[in-house]
Amino acid sequence: MYWGLRAQNHRGHQSHGFLTYHNKFHVYKALDLVPRLKNEAIHEWFDRLPGSVGIGNVRYTTSGKCDDKSIVEGTQPVYATAGNIKLALSFNGNIVNTLPLRKEMAENFLDFYFNCDSDVVCHKLLLGLKRGKDLASAVRDVMESLDGAFSVIGLTGDGDFFAFKDPHGIKPLVAGHDPETGTFAFSSETVGLDMNSFVRDFELNPGELVTVTKDGFKRQQLIEKPRHAFCAFEYAYFARPDSRFDGKYVYEIREEFGRNIVREFPEVVKDSDIIMSVPETGDDPAMGVHEESGLRWERASRRHRYVTERAFILLNTERFSTIDKKINILGSKVDGKRVIITEDSIVRGGTTKIIIDKLRRAGAKKVYVFVTFPRIIGPCFYGIDMSTYGQLVGSNHNAAEIAKVIGADSVCYQSIDALVKATGQSADDLCMACITGKYPTPCAQKMADAMKKRFLEGYQEKNRIYETEEVQP
Repeated sequence: MYWGLRAQNHRGHQSHGFLTYHNKFHVYKALDLVPRLKNEAIHEWFDRLPGSVGIGNVRYTTSGKCDDKSIVEGTQPVYATAGNIKLALSFNGNIVNTLPLRKEMAENFLDFYFNCDSDVVCHKLLLGLKRGKDLASAVRDVMESLDGAFSVIGLTGDGDFFAFKDPHGIKPLVAGHDPETGTFAFSSETVGLDMNSFVRDFELNPGELVTVTKDGFKRQQLIEKPRHAFCAFEYAYFARPDSRFDGKYVYEIREEFGRNIVREFPEVVKDSDIIMSVPETGDDPAMGVHEESGLRWERASRRHRYVTERAFILLNTERFSTIDKKINILGSKVDGKRVIITEDSIVRGGTTKIIIDKLRRAGAKKVYVFVTFPRIIGPCFYGIDMSTYGQLVGSNHNAAEIAKVIGADSVCYQSIDALVKATGQSADDLCMACITGKYPTPCAQKMADAMKKRFLEGYQEKNRIYETEEVQP
């Protein structure tokens, strides 16, 4: 569990938590990254977290408050009890219809307290078990009543170990095992298995429940004919490049993204001298741009190794100073040059603007931005914290206008069709709501449409859309 979470700390840096089962639940939670463990601390951890089964989580906030006290209270795994029934969950995703669900949970649990949407998921499942349903029936109720993205790993007070995905499979969740020890595991990404030398067995299907028995994995498809809608942003930014989805390494797909942009903007390539990447998610597309164009990839931007925060998932107040300290530009390598920089996405525009400013000060003659993820025009409701129209520079600016905002000579986005082809998926199997405006779940679509209308009329958003009562369907 420890090394699996260390391998996936890029998915959340605000807090981490471990929960094991040995006659009862044993829990450890803390803020920040999963810590390095000194040798003398290992036995202390073994004493603190006994047992042979457990779940863990790294989190960044997409629901609830963002102050330290609230982040601590919302740290996962979460657990709850109802009489003799005990349940613990580790959850990845975001629930859209939390407001009506919170009312339902408050009516059924006198001690219910809402910190974040993981509490709703846990108590909704617990409610089914409390009413005498078996695990599969209770999980099916969760799948049918929650609007949003949820990949869940859970433990019962009897030591039962299970995992399930929402009916659209928006977030990744993979199963694997160690054939030498007979250990079975679930992980958001394959790197969590690779770190432990586990074999990857399968990616969970949308609407599937998997339980672990003494004989291994038992799979049950609870929702028939689900509509697949895997998050396309995983390919461009969120996942580690050495993770695999459907047998393809993420870095290979990102390299193809780079080749695609060269094919789509040959005139910009002809007017450029060198390629430079925004490290590290821009590195793989830079290789693709280099291979397709023949231009030199000048490694003139370097990330400071021990500034480990991912700028995208930082709070607004932290983001700009961190970006400035995180990326170093080797000025003499870009002085007088026409530079293509490869970027995974432009959300708010702040990250790219800071880097372009540094390039201009270093003497870059021209700066073209090749962006692998198409223009983001709408918020995410499913676990990426870009949750209002107002924070998205692409929601009311086209590519030429964005270039002016961030100080680039031009911004060149990969097309949606090219992105889809590179992933090996079909467009119908991907969630691309943030770039198309078409959401896979009905509640999210209604909220997005309602807020977009208000936003275009001049309304100033104050909260995440799914936490705004005025647009609740």
